Amino acid sequence: MDMQVPARSGREASVLEHRRLCKIASSPHAYVRGTTAHFYELIAGMPKDALPEGPPVWICGDAHLGNLGAVAGPDGRIDIQIRDLDQTVVSNPAFDLVRLALSLVTAALNATLPGIVTARMMDAMAVGYADGIADPEDAERDIAESDIVATTRRRALGRRWRHLSRERLKGKVGRLPRGDRFFDLDDDEQEAFTALSRDPEVHRLVLALGGAEAGGKVRLLDAAYWIKGCSSLGRLRYAGLVAIGGGARPHLALLDVKEAVPHLAPAAPRADMPDDHARRVLAGARALSPNLGQRMVAADFRGTPVTVRELMPQDLKIDAEQFSRGEAVRVSGHLAAILGRAHGRQMTEADRRAWSVTVRAPGPGPDAPGWLWSVVTALMGAHQRGYLEHCRRIAQEDLAAA
Repeated sequence: MDMQVPARSGREASVLEHRRLCKIASSPHAYVRGTTAHFYELIAGMPKDALPEGPPVWICGDAHLGNLGAVAGPDGRIDIQIRDLDQTVVSNPAFDLVRLALSLVTAALNATLPGIVTARMMDAMAVGYADGIADPEDAERDIAESDIVATTRRRALGRRWRHLSRERLKGKVGRLPRGDRFFDLDDDEQEAFTALSRDPEVHRLVLALGGAEAGGKVRLLDAAYWIKGCSSLGRLRYAGLVAIGGGARPHLALLDVKEAVPHLAPAAPRADMPDDHARRVLAGARALSPNLGQRMVAADFRGTPVTVRELMPQDLKIDAEQFSRGEAVRVSGHLAAILGRAHGRQMTEADRRAWSVTVRAPGPGPDAPGWLWSVVTALMGAHQRGYLEHCRRIAQEDLAAA
């Protein structure tokens, strides 16, 4: 793993790497979420015709369950969209569908649901996703709404800045709480973050989202290195607390500055994408998740491409580690429809029709499963084995350190 953070207490490469490995070991679902590179290594080792080749579009590249959720737009609208576009790339949309199916099936097994439910989940995903592709503007019309998705949307609608402040600031006023997640910056980092907060694009974004009038001011109150998530551990990740003045009422905003990393999914031949990783992420976000794409800018932090976005209280991930049999099927179809919409609105009508038929195509014989079932079950076995081997290594390291 390429560690790019200065070595100091709480931020040493070895500490962050151990923390990442332990987090991945917490459950089979966490292992699936945290091993994107392994996922694509397994895909690359499959027969060439294992996955159908869809029309090249912007894909998430890491469309697991935790990367979908409620996302607020600049106008306050809240939709269920993709929340993390670090791995976005112009590629085969089948990768996203398989990644989401693998994540949902793993969550179902964690919830000890029987295999027959797993089969129904994948059937629901194929139908929901195909409907999303075919009718990207109204894909959820005939989809049975998942209780989990509805609850996430309802919770998001009720959230305000005080909720985000309580979660992230821990009661602090004008300062990020130092501890196991936020760490002091060195002088060079502080200078770079101050310059970033004055970048015209960042300034414009914050003022626009904050509802400030022309001539409004953005003042940096505090900044810290941020240990957040799993894939970003060991990468550059910062948080900035800013005060916005010039509007009807001055208020605070929390900025998330995240290193833009290379994509892991293979790009489509002759794909038209920005070479700069931050601009690639921005382009993918605008294509796949408009609410989020309008709230992001690409920037540079001491020579490293980064994305900058303001965190909104209404942004919530789907929390579906446990669900009933019926809900497992409903949430699978519903989330697949949302993913299909994100892909389908980038396709021509002819491509949408053809790809929708391909996705729903049955197996070659009466007893042969469709391609989605075949690919996901093969990946399930490899990931279960990989998870147990990973946990064994962690256990051995703990014994050696005792």
